[in-house]
Amino acid sequence: MHVVIAGCGRVGSALAGNLDRLGHSVVVVDKNRKAFEKLHANFSGKQVVGFVFDQGALEEAGIEDASAFAAVTSGDNSNIVSARVAKEHYRIGKVVARIYDPRRAQVYQRLGIETVATVRWTTDQALRSLLPEEAPVEHTFDNGEVVVMALPAPASEVGRPALSLEAEGVRRVVAVSRFGVPRVPDKEFTIQEGDILHISTARNVASELIRDLERARSEG
Repeated sequence: MHVVIAGCGRVGSALAGNLDRLGHSVVVVDKNRKAFEKLHANFSGKQVVGFVFDQGALEEAGIEDASAFAAVTSGDNSNIVSARVAKEHYRIGKVVARIYDPRRAQVYQRLGIETVATVRWTTDQALRSLLPEEAPVEHTFDNGEVVVMALPAPASEVGRPALSLEAEGVRRVVAVSRFGVPRVPDKEFTIQEGDILHISTARNVASELIRDLERARSEG
């Protein structure tokens, strides 16, 4: 998937890094060339210097082929203008925007633009908004190298201790949600049907964990 990110501040650079590591095509647009220094050294995407609402800069970023657009600059006006351009002119299906004044949220919503107010905004929320199909990722740490995922407990694990799913240095069960209430499991805590497991692991082995649990669900 091709994603254009408007703004390369703390949120924009972290979001770009996470999407890049997930294998997506990413281009970041910022008017300040020095802002790109915040990007991870291994970032393989493209950087475009220009105003985030300028069509020339956006087209250089490949917005005409983009599936998603995130407006995460430090200014509400730049975010709403660029988000509208992406939504209305380029017909981008998934557009999210950061806002500082939550009173403007209704304006965005009427335009079909998903928002999160700055006091609640995190890179993880942006990632989940842009990539709902990759929703298992709840939180990221160390610039995305460690993730916490929310995964349904396999039927084959019902009745077994939650901590039996742990592997030293590989994954930890940090919490289990039961009927919407999260709990920190101890060694006596057993899995029940319908539980959601919150498991931390390294990004580079996350796909293996998902496959293991999906296999267990199919076998259960």
